[in-house]
Amino acid sequence: MRAISGLWRWRDNPLRRPTDLAEAWLALAALLLILVVVPVAGSLIGGLAQDALQASVREQRASRHMVTASVVRTLDGSPLDADPEAATGRTMRTRVVADWTAPDGTVHQGPVMTSLDSPRPGDRFRIWTDEQGHTVARPLDSATAATHAVLAGFGAALLAAGLIEGGRRLVVWRMVRRRYARWDQAWDKAGPDWGRTGTGS
Repeated sequence: MRAISGLWRWRDNPLRRPTDLAEAWLALAALLLILVVVPVAGSLIGGLAQDALQASVREQRASRHMVTASVVRTLDGSPLDADPEAATGRTMRTRVVADWTAPDGTVHQGPVMTSLDSPRPGDRFRIWTDEQGHTVARPLDSATAATHAVLAGFGAALLAAGLIEGGRRLVVWRMVRRRYARWDQAWDKAGPDWGRTGTGS
């Protein structure tokens, strides 16, 4: 990290400018902020995400039910599709017309996806529905929710570190511009006398 490179400016030497010391203090402040703020931001955001996602897991488990459906017929012209819910994306699914009974006792029929190799009328398979029998996605599991929470915390930590380092670089950039402006002013004052030392003019 470039913030550490500014710490050498604390060394006592006659060429050290006040801005060098200011840059060194700024580098130390940025380093301390990164060491303190980044872990706090990561754990705070990760914890909030974990709480929200686990609440969503509990809500989905309470409101979604696995029921048994029976194949009525295969939908013609329905190519095999990759299962979007499968971890590898390699599980192929076929669209069929099926009927099922919802948790509230109502009977439903409609097109659904099945992972049966060659579905035939009467074949049975499991699907997820809500209380009214409408098909829904599989509920989120705790492990996936925890993974998302960790990723959110890691992202927040990286963002906090980037903001701190970006702020340090912005302040250093402004300091350097101000230093160059002072140098330009000094050169403008010295310019007319340049090379005429001792001429008495």
